[in-house]
Amino acid sequence: MFENHPREDVEALMKANIEFRRLFLRHRELDSKVHDAEIGVLPLDGDTLNGMKREKLVAKERLLRMWQDARTH
Repeated sequence: MFENHPREDVEALMKANIEFRRLFLRHRELDSKVHDAEIGVLPLDGDTLNGMKREKLVAKERLLRMWQDARTH
């Protein structure tokens, strides 16, 4: 996430906003776990996997709103 944005800008926001940092790291953790589950490395039942995907999407949407808010202020 945020691969198309300057790394320095993302890192600056992570330093300035602890909630952004927490969500960013959580999103990255969920992304890795979902990927591992989808390729069969991490055994998860369907409900758990779907819950993780939902949490990841909520985190992504919140991160994007926070990013936009930071850019407009």
